[in-house]
Amino acid sequence: MRLKKWTTVFQCILMICVLCSCGTSKQKENTNDKAENVPVQESFDRKDAEMRLNLQAGNQIFTATLEDNVAADAFVSMMEEEPVVIQMSDYSGVEKVGPLGRELPSDNRQLTTQAGDIVLYNNNQIVIFYGSNSWSYTKLGKVEDLSGWEDALGDGDVAVTFSIGE
Repeated sequence: MRLKKWTTVFQCILMICVLCSCGTSKQKENTNDKAENVPVQESFDRKDAEMRLNLQAGNQIFTATLEDNVAADAFVSMMEEEPVVIQMSDYSGVEKVGPLGRELPSDNRQLTTQAGDIVLYNNNQIVIFYGSNSWSYTKLGKVEDLSGWEDALGDGDVAVTFSIGE
């Protein structure tokens, strides 16, 4: 009877050891899988590259940083197909506005714009500012260096080419 009792105890201890070792190796395996499959740095760099655009007005090229919103993402998708050329007209001596040719999702907010701001107006018009204005817009981005900005936009109509920046 004593031998049977000790045999049962030994089998229980052996079973616990086997189950514990199985659980440990499985945990290590999952941890290694996660580490191998997550390209954190590559994804971050790619996202940064998509968050910039180039604007060409006349012979000058300007770089802008895009906002992180659905409207900017939709605009990037358009530029991935091909550069977007918009015929822009002067409005109120502070901005150039032009039809986009399609609607983008918007999240309009009351904004006071500054020179270099790029916004979406009425879901289907792109506005670039060389002055200031207050209205309800969805901000798409901001031109980084405004050297020569007003001269490039000129006094009248201008064709502006938007393309993905590097």
